[in-house]
Amino acid sequence: MPLVWDEIQERALSFSKRWKNGQSEEAEGQSFIRDLLYVFGVKDPLKVGTYEYKVLYASGASGFGKIDYLWKGKIAIEMKSRGENLSAAYRQLYTYISNLPEEEKPELWLVCDFETIRVRSRFSKKHLEFKTSGLYRRIKLFAEIAGYGDTERVVSQKDVDVKAAEKMALLHDAMKNCGYGGHALEVYLVRLLFCLFADNTGIFPKGSFLRYVEESKPNGADLSERLAKLFEVLNMPEDARAARKLLSDDLRQFRYINGNLFKDSISIAEFDAKMRQTLIDCAKFDWSGISPAIFGAMFQGVMDKNLRRELGAHYTSEENILKLIRPLFLDDLRREFKAVKADPGALDAFHDKISQLKFLDPACGCGNFLIVTYRELRELELDILKMKINTNQLQTDISYMFKVTVEQFYGIEIVDFPCQVATVGMWLADHQMNMLASEMFGQYIARLPLTQSATVVHGNAMRVKWEDIVPKNELSYILGNPPFAGARLMTPAQKEDIQIAFGSGYRSVGNLDYVTAWYKRAAEYIKDTKIYAAFVSTNSITQGEQVALLWKPLFDEHGIEINFAYRTFRWDNEAKGRAAVFCVIIGFSVIMAVDSKLRRFDSKRFIYNEDGEKINANVNINPYLIDALTVFINSRERPLCDVPEIGIGNKPIDGGNYLFTAEERKEFLKIEPAAKKWFRKWIGSDEFLNGYFRYCLWLGDCPSDELRKMPECMKRVKAVRQYRLASKSAGTRKLAETPCRFHVENMPKTEYIAIPETSSERRKYIPIGFISPNILSSNALRIIPGAKLYHFGILTSSVHNIWTRAVCGRLEMRYRYSKDIVYNNFPWPDADSKQTAKIEELAQAVLDARADSPDCSLAVLYDPLTMPRALLKAHDSLDRAVVALYGFAGGGVSEEGIAAKLMGIYKSTIANADEI
Repeated sequence: MPLVWDEIQERALSFSKRWKNGQSEEAEGQSFIRDLLYVFGVKDPLKVGTYEYKVLYASGASGFGKIDYLWKGKIAIEMKSRGENLSAAYRQLYTYISNLPEEEKPELWLVCDFETIRVRSRFSKKHLEFKTSGLYRRIKLFAEIAGYGDTERVVSQKDVDVKAAEKMALLHDAMKNCGYGGHALEVYLVRLLFCLFADNTGIFPKGSFLRYVEESKPNGADLSERLAKLFEVLNMPEDARAARKLLSDDLRQFRYINGNLFKDSISIAEFDAKMRQTLIDCAKFDWSGISPAIFGAMFQGVMDKNLRRELGAHYTSEENILKLIRPLFLDDLRREFKAVKADPGALDAFHDKISQLKFLDPACGCGNFLIVTYRELRELELDILKMKINTNQLQTDISYMFKVTVEQFYGIEIVDFPCQVATVGMWLADHQMNMLASEMFGQYIARLPLTQSATVVHGNAMRVKWEDIVPKNELSYILGNPPFAGARLMTPAQKEDIQIAFGSGYRSVGNLDYVTAWYKRAAEYIKDTKIYAAFVSTNSITQGEQVALLWKPLFDEHGIEINFAYRTFRWDNEAKGRAAVFCVIIGFSVIMAVDSKLRRFDSKRFIYNEDGEKINANVNINPYLIDALTVFINSRERPLCDVPEIGIGNKPIDGGNYLFTAEERKEFLKIEPAAKKWFRKWIGSDEFLNGYFRYCLWLGDCPSDELRKMPECMKRVKAVRQYRLASKSAGTRKLAETPCRFHVENMPKTEYIAIPETSSERRKYIPIGFISPNILSSNALRIIPGAKLYHFGILTSSVHNIWTRAVCGRLEMRYRYSKDIVYNNFPWPDADSKQTAKIEELAQAVLDARADSPDCSLAVLYDPLTMPRALLKAHDSLDRAVVALYGFAGGGVSEEGIAAKLMGIYKSTIANADEI
């Protein structure tokens, strides 16, 4: 029989204490694994699995690898010594598992360095990382090895929260359908949420709220009045209760809550039998398992039917929140705690320090960042108290020793309802932490009645003074996840907000995303302070033209520096049909401008790469999130160096009337055979990459008298004219005067280079190539008339591709190759005639290698999984020559190193041109 979860939790707590100082994989790894499996009821690991399980590498490689422990079909474990790279360990384990037979591949993949556990579920495809000390809170991840099997899979935290939100949604709809809505309904549901949570977590006598509702009449006729009385009693202080001699026992059992949650009068909500049953069903659900950090955002979805079908779509995982708060402050505090925990005086001072920290989320929504931050700070405090208190001795009362409170937290939110949810969410989180403390120290600890509250202000963060909410000389950290709205997608109100943030004199504000307004306001607010700030943002603010537009004034006018950054990662969103959001996290401050001697606890800047590995920045973190000198690559109309100019292909603005597939052209010519000579092959980005053509009816050079003899062509011309006249753009309507011409016409007379505007980020090389002048390119291609083989060689090299990846804009994660940012700012190498000839020779070898696979499109040739060996070899040779041409040191220079050196060359070049 499987162990009950309570016993597993107790074992997990004991396990964490026993291994808190584990260090060496070689000396202690197998003992750690044995004890870990024992937590879940496995008495002898060798009866179910194998230590040092040999795995034969895939064909083409030699020898064996060894998985530290494999229980076939269940779990694979890879141990590392404390402090080693878990990302590298995970990649190693991934390689091993990928070479196992399918039936042996385990459900759980786990890597651990004694201090931290990273686990992946093959079933859910999710990764989760947590401290070994927190295993007791994650035990249900291991349901499979605990013996609870496929049919009894434990639902994830998100599943719990979604189910809870769905129940609240049913209640919301039932009440709203009976005419109860607006602000009153919002307040009513928040109060009910508190009662439901309180009924399962010890705030109320367990099950008392459920019984109170069940004791109402079956038809629900008296439930409104009963709930109104309950809300009144929950707001009634003890002295007032004592004076109410006739107050019934069923009401007196509910304690005084305060906190203003039940203070304001609202209209009574009527109930019928069905609504009463819905509330009873809600009360029967176990609300103790909900996460206040996550549920708030889902609760907001309850109120909006437009979001209802995507309940959970805006789910912000705690893992993503921790990506921000760990490097912002938590890792530093944890290191400081480790340094002082053995010194009672220093430990007391550290405890006082964390109780005085203050946090502001100026776009807090339902408070998820504030709640997780508060929880982590409380967990740190619990660790402090464990050092102070001898838990083997009976303590009379330790409640006075808890110093961290919700009053250290501040938020700004533009919508009223999430403000209420955030405030209540902080109370719920506080109570959960008090219950954890109660378990830990054997005393019941509760902060009731509620006398403390987070300060969550209902207001527009761009129009309220942050200083009025929390004085900046008291604030420690700014954090959060401001709204994602692109520069072209903002509402009129948002456009006004961003203009307010940057000021009327800022001309390029129309090209900035909405989130940049928070960076500007934060940079202004932290001036002359020691405040650290960090935001989750769309990755667009570190790419393309937005970099200079946003970051130059922040650096030049406000003196900020970037302290840490997460490079682009996917913001998980599991709703069907919704586009993924790709984000960065940027931490910044003006601390060096305030005091050059003050640094972070670890005194280093650092970057987390795409694999989540932490890399120390030796030079600087610039706004492109590269360890390099700060540089701003501005939009440039002409190339920085003496090379051919680049442009876009042809832009018809024709409503598709001039463009034909091969079959459509064939059918058209059956009716209008005289039009044959006016057709030109047409190639856009997709056609170029995937090896096919469309056709364009180019009538711009067709004499008028000849055109009039082709009635089907005239129909197309008239259709284009009408299409343009119907446009909202005055410029497009003007084009209706010349319907045979394109908006942009770029038709080189000689062979030219084409580069797709958008290309997959999976490719090491953006496929580029030469196109014959008899083929028309669309505006989805960047074209370079007059370019020679030498130019092709440099542009197709890894050096230029590295530059592109570093500075280009992105569409999701795909590269967006631009004229004014990427090409025109690229620092070309100096090459003499001999060097030029060598590059041309190697560039031709690349073209020859392509020609060896005539049936393969560029998309196939440059797919990293299918790239022919000969082509890869030709590119490698070209890459080495181009790297040498720049004078970069040998072949050992990294991609980031090349990007940094290119930015240095760029900066020197424009400096010499007196452009900075």
